[in-house]
Order: sequence, then C-alpha cells, then structure tokens
Amino acid sequence: MMKIGSVGFIVGASASWEVLVDEANSKQNSWTAAAPAKFKDLDDVKNYLGAHLPGDAEYDEPPVMNIDYNMTVPDDFDATTHWPQCTVIGWVRDQSACGCCWAFASTSSFEDRMCIASGKDVKFSAQDTCFCSNAGNGCNGGNTAWSWMRSSGVVTGGDYKDIGDGKTCYPFSLPTCAHHMGHATKSYTECPANNYPSPRCARKCTESGYPGSYSSDKVRADSSYSVRGENQIKQELMTNGPMYASFSVKPDFPMYKSGVYHSSGGRTLGGHAVTMVGWGTLDGTPYWKIKNSWNEEWGDKGFVLFRRGNNECGIESGVCAGKVSPHSTLV
Repeated sequence: MMKIGSVGFIVGASASWEVLVDEANSKQNSWTAAAPAKFKDLDDVKNYLGAHLPGDAEYDEPPVMNIDYNMTVPDDFDATTHWPQCTVIGWVRDQSACGCCWAFASTSSFEDRMCIASGKDVKFSAQDTCFCSNAGNGCNGGNTAWSWMRSSGVVTGGDYKDIGDGKTCYPFSLPTCAHHMGHATKSYTECPANNYPSPRCARKCTESGYPGSYSSDKVRADSSYSVRGENQIKQELMTNGPMYASFSVKPDFPMYKSGVYHSSGGRTLGGHAVTMVGWGTLDGTPYWKIKNSWNEEWGDKGFVLFRRGNNECGIESGVCAGKVSPHSTLV
C-alpha cells in the first residue's frame, strides 16, 4: 500500500518508479527526474548508501573550524575547471554494490586536495579507506575518514578497472557495475541484487608491478576539520579544494537526471556521502556542484547540482575535509 509523505510525495516500496517520477516532475520545475530502472523499489536504493549523519548514534566528525580567509567569493566556482591539471577532481568513481560512499567521498576529496597542494595528479585508495580505516564498517557504512587519514594515512589506488596497470598500490577490488539502468551496458555489467561482502584489509600493495610497499606508500593529511555555513564552505572550497559532504537521501534523489535538485519530500532512505566541488546559479536557483560515486552513467555524467543556501537534506551540515602539504611525509 502506498502512503503519502508530509509534503505529498508518495512513499513506500510498492510505488512504481513511473508514479514516483511523475510525482517528482509535477511538484517542481528546477530539475528533471527519470526512472532508475536498476532498482525494483525504493528499498533497493539503500544498498548504495551508508554515510552516518548528524543525530545518528554512530556519527562522528572532526571538530568544526572557523573559516575566515578574508576573501570575496565569486558567484560561481568549479574546482574541475579551476585546477585543470588535477584530472582526479573530475574523475567520477564507482563504489560498486557496496555501501562505502563515505570512503569514496573521503578518498576523492583527499586526492583532489593532494593534487592541488602538490601538483601530483595521483589516485588514492578507496579500498584502503573503506576496509582498513577505523572510520566505518566497510560496505555497511561509516563516517568521514579525514581524521584517519591524518593519523594513519592512505595509500595510492585506483578503481577496479585500474587493477593490473601497476600504477598504484591498492586499487578497489569490487567490480564496477551498472547503477540505475536495469541492464548491462558496454561499460558496466549489471550490479548484484545485494551488497558485496566487505573484503578483508590486505595491508599490502596488491599490484605486483607497483614498486612501493604498503607502509612506504602511506600519505598523511596534516589536519582534519568540519566546516559550517555557506560562506565559510565557499571560502574553504576555493582555497584548499573539494570536500566531503553528507546528506539525507529522499525517494526522489535516485531519479535525478539534470537541473538543480531539491527534494519533494518523503521518508529518508538513509545517509549518503559525496564530494562537493563547486557552486553557482542555474535559472535563478543557487546550487552546489556535487560529484557522486555511482559512475558517470548516473545523473548528469555522474554529477548533481544540489540546491544551495537552505541546507537541503542536510547537505550543509556534514561538510568536512583537511589540509595536506605539498611535501606530505610518508608514514
């Protein structure tokens, strides 16, 4: 039986995607919804979430730091074009069928900031972050890993498709797969119905051709902190680079295709973590530019524009990162 949420959005596993899409598109005109055929119902979406949110018993974050760089922020900013030498900023990752979005957002923001600071366009290991850190429980969820990156460091490592190239220490071992499409594509096989089990931490470089060792490959962050307030988030982002952000996922979010997303309401499916890379305004609606980890075939080439300035779904309440130096020492 379908139920109606507090603002009129249809919720419940029995609601068809076609009904949900029509509902979402009828309630706003700032973004376009499309049916994500990958999922049989809303409950399937939960497999791809996993970020703990403020108010959760498991939630943890670095201390909030006051940001005041005494600078005027522009009307729009995009880290993917501001630092073109860092291709990792625009690189959309794939968390596979695993609720480790928290690890991908942490690793993505770390490697972005490392490149900005050092000029080295290097991929770091979501495998190390997800399955070796104390920030979470692998595919079963977690928090930002920036504090772990400060204390323990993270090794290099690309995606599943990078296995065998010998360029990084510890690439992601779970296969990339087709999210929200309901069938295999030329690039991706279909995701399994349930999450993959979390692999054990290897604590070694799994690439035989990589010249370094796991311990020597570790790179530490110099600090970790949380940032609050729209202006402070902007100053921090344009000064030091992309950041980890978490939010509550509503039933219409998986259907995002284009435009500036804002929720039509309904029950919260879970928490999700993403990488905040910029901001701007589209047709009069302010937005944050967000990079997801559901591969480039989801949303707008893997990105979503998220309404800015009103803490939409809590997107401005779970922002954090840290600093890395150009000469970060190896552990």
